[in-house]
Amino acid sequence: MSKTREQLLKIAFILSIITIIYNLFEGGVSVFFGAGDDSLTLLGFGVDSFVEVISGIGIAHMLIRMKNSTEITRDDFEKQALKITGFSFYLLTAGLIIGAIVNVIEQVNPSTTIPGMVISIISILTMYFLMNAKLKVGGELNSEAIIADAKCTKTCLQLSIILLAASLLYQLLHILYIDIIGSVGIAYLSFREGKESFEKAKKGSFDCCDDD
Repeated sequence: MSKTREQLLKIAFILSIITIIYNLFEGGVSVFFGAGDDSLTLLGFGVDSFVEVISGIGIAHMLIRMKNSTEITRDDFEKQALKITGFSFYLLTAGLIIGAIVNVIEQVNPSTTIPGMVISIISILTMYFLMNAKLKVGGELNSEAIIADAKCTKTCLQLSIILLAASLLYQLLHILYIDIIGSVGIAYLSFREGKESFEKAKKGSFDCCDDD
């Protein structure tokens, strides 16, 4: 039995709330262990999760509007959320690059990257589920907005894969530059997310800038 538009939007809203709550939890745990273990990659991943919460709030707001309207343009709240998100991603990018330089100069080594391995595996499974669930709901609703959100969740999945690779390789080889390279990878994706956020705010539509 096919679901009604109202039921599908309710599912999409629940998925957005799960995304927000998960990112808050993931961000807190990642920042705690990243700072404690001197893992710049995990620390950057955690801060990125907090920035994703701002974007998630904009998505939740959008879905509430969609329940009462077929409007497919962003309102002022969503545009502002995107601009704040974009600016935050740029700040994170700059912070990670500076942190990477400092770690190279001071030869800072993570004490362990096991927390990063555990967090990344959980994140990969969670983001994969959320991405596919959003794609399914977006497809059934024929909603570019929800499909765009699903594609952006794919970026979170990519971030998790970078964290897993960096954490696993460092734990096996204990080479300082592995953690630094991982943090630079996080910085690159954060910069890309920031750029896309500003582009979407300027465009005003729900098209996702990353169609990969």
